[in-house]
Amino acid sequence: MIRLIHPEGIGLFAMVYPVYVLALVLATAGVPVAISKLVAEEAALSNMRGAYRIFKACLAGLVISSSLVSVLCFLITPALLKYVFPNPKVYYIFLSLIPGVLIVALGSALKGFFQGMQQMTPSALTQSLEQLLRVVSGLFFARLLLPKGVEFAAVGASLGVVIGEMSGLLLIAFIFIRRRPRVSKKTSLYRAQPLKQICGRVSSLAVPVTLTRFISTLFLSIDAVLIPQRLQAGGLSLADATAAYGQFVGIAQSILFVPGIVTISLATALIPAVSDALALNNIRLVRSRCETSIRVTLLAGLPCVVIFLLLADELCGFIFGYAEAGASLKVLALGGIFLYLQQTTTGILQGMGEASRPFRNLVIASACKITGIFYLTGLPHLGIKGCAAAIASGYLIMACLNISDIYRLTGLKIKLAKVVLKPLTAAAVMAAAVYTFKNYYGLTAQAGFLHIAGCLLAGMITYLFLLLLNGSVDKNDVKLFKNGSY
Repeated sequence: MIRLIHPEGIGLFAMVYPVYVLALVLATAGVPVAISKLVAEEAALSNMRGAYRIFKACLAGLVISSSLVSVLCFLITPALLKYVFPNPKVYYIFLSLIPGVLIVALGSALKGFFQGMQQMTPSALTQSLEQLLRVVSGLFFARLLLPKGVEFAAVGASLGVVIGEMSGLLLIAFIFIRRRPRVSKKTSLYRAQPLKQICGRVSSLAVPVTLTRFISTLFLSIDAVLIPQRLQAGGLSLADATAAYGQFVGIAQSILFVPGIVTISLATALIPAVSDALALNNIRLVRSRCETSIRVTLLAGLPCVVIFLLLADELCGFIFGYAEAGASLKVLALGGIFLYLQQTTTGILQGMGEASRPFRNLVIASACKITGIFYLTGLPHLGIKGCAAAIASGYLIMACLNISDIYRLTGLKIKLAKVVLKPLTAAAVMAAAVYTFKNYYGLTAQAGFLHIAGCLLAGMITYLFLLLLNGSVDKNDVKLFKNGSY
């Protein structure tokens, strides 16, 4: 996509996408997370009728809230264009995204139900189809509309988002109709929980989750407005600032978020896993799952950080055709491991019903990040690298605050040698192997596929071999990844 519509087109899309996500947060109001947690609690007590009653009540609420938010978005778009968006070319891009609000709300409810049952396959299949059609249709419409201008090509990318989300909703609905758990007749003693009590249980979790996601997305929206403005303050034109922001979001951050394949999946699985352990009052199991998730996050994240530090220019140049984006990726990589820990530990706290804590931590970290962006991005000699440094520091602060909260709540004691020192040792040796291979072949930003692949392969083989050698990976880890749940 970035080769087709260039960094300016990606920058335009990235300016409005956080506002669209903000609308999604308001529409879903943290209810899918509440569905996942509460369904897990009822399932742990073998009360499927109670689980379905919670799901139906939440689904009805989501239909109403998402419809209202969609209408509101259409009404306030002119005001957003006048007072919020830094570039007037984003008008039709935002309008084309709005139909996705209702679609995502319905799909997230169904995904939350299956996640509460600790059945991750339906969500996996749905997201795979959603992303496939999002990419194919987005590229098709972007290419089709490109002759009209880069802003219309970005509209094509937005249409791809909505089409992908619609396909995901249809698939998850089909799976729900065919594979939803049946209610046993043996549960005749079940007493219907009052709707008022259900609403109270949902809101007790949904409100802090909504606040957390709202603040998170609000700060992302502020980033989308502030970063181009501060780049202009540092001497760039509007078009150059939009392109620089597009490179940062579309290339550097896209690569940094790749390990989210593991960490976001962990966070999703942790909510019901921790919830059912707490429902059974098994605090030892809670601690075990917390430690395992932190260890797996480090195991998956550390080699990625090494690669992003040592091969940033080569990856950005080969994949996207813009090697200069590697400069900001290197800075972001310094905070990468804390980003991955932040995602995992937020899932743990939400699973414990302590969603207000990551909300508080997010506010603190984001305030520091915004301050850093304002001062560092406007410096001509730093520019987008200053922005990357501010964002990396935000990851560090929130991860540390989350881990501190988990320690206070559970008495978590991490085995320093196995969880931290052994993976760090393996990552350090991997870094040496990658650095040696890179220098031996003289890799540059214009390196080809075989040289980059050889370098990555040498590093990963070294890393995996050392993990097996020092006992960082055991049979339980293999079982966790194989089953997709705890």
